Amino acid sequence: MAMGNKVVDIIPPKDIWVGNENAGLVITQFVDYEDDGCYKAHDIVVKLVEEFDRDVKFVFRHFPLTKIHQRAHKAAEAAVAAAQEGKFWQMHNLIFRNRRNMGITSLKEYAKEAGVVNKKFLTELMDSVYGWTVRNDLLEGLDMGVREVPAFFLNDERYKGKITYESMRKAVLEKLKESKVKRA
Repeated sequence: MAMGNKVVDIIPPKDIWVGNENAGLVITQFVDYEDDGCYKAHDIVVKLVEEFDRDVKFVFRHFPLTKIHQRAHKAAEAAVAAAQEGKFWQMHNLIFRNRRNMGITSLKEYAKEAGVVNKKFLTELMDSVYGWTVRNDLLEGLDMGVREVPAFFLNDERYKGKITYESMRKAVLEKLKESKVKRA
């Protein structure tokens, strides 16, 4: 992105992950911050990442359903803005915890609480500096067949089972077995 004469690189969400970078299994999730199902799935993801930390790489992607959740896109932009300072996960957790209160002023307060020190945070949010970054996630999700959230992919294959800890854990274990067989 060009800012005056200076080009500013924006860290895209697909480059923000937790777990093992070289894991045999990449779990990708597309989320809308205002969606109750996504909030419930968040707890499942936390448990899976804790349990399989060395075996999985978890990547979070934005998929704001703006026709029904008017504040989801701006919340996603705020998370991307926080990511520029290495504070994505802190901001992500705060947004989910406060998903019923995501006005611009509230997002600024969450950013402050997350440890974001960018003095232009509010201005950048108002100017939608990170809007296209969120939109790119949305477009990639659409290209992958995402139409509703939460949507999960296990090594780029759409997970179609129930979104419960037990069902997802079973699918993760099966994918891990497959990846070990392929490496052998």
